[in-house]
Amino acid sequence: MSANETLPARHAGGCFCGDVRYEVMVDASAASSCNCTVCTKLGALGAIVKPDMFKLLSDEAKLVSYSRMPEIGNRFFCARCHVYCFGKGHLAQLGGDFVSVNLNTLDDFDPSAVNIAYWDGRHDNWGAGPRPAPWPVSPIRE
Repeated sequence: MSANETLPARHAGGCFCGDVRYEVMVDASAASSCNCTVCTKLGALGAIVKPDMFKLLSDEAKLVSYSRMPEIGNRFFCARCHVYCFGKGHLAQLGGDFVSVNLNTLDDFDPSAVNIAYWDGRHDNWGAGPRPAPWPVSPIRE
């Protein structure tokens, strides 16, 4: 582990109204941000964990989901207040099954204390990798 990394710690999180609650073991000092249209509109700061590091404490009936690419994953929202809490899916490039937690929904998260890696999903530019500054949000070419 380098000097910049911290160990995963147990965090509690959930939506605004409290209907959705979860626990996750995650290093909340590092996040990713994507400029694709969905991520931009959601305003999420994400962190990827293995499914066994995430535990939904609420009844799944309290969730609604959305997927632009169901073959990769689904995003889960509170059915009452509509806050985006987490996503689940499978992607070989991420090591298989994953949970992507919206760190903004952690009870103890301070976004001013996080290192953010920025991805250019808007232009399907995943091969460029992340960078320490946001990518330009230029128009999508059809």
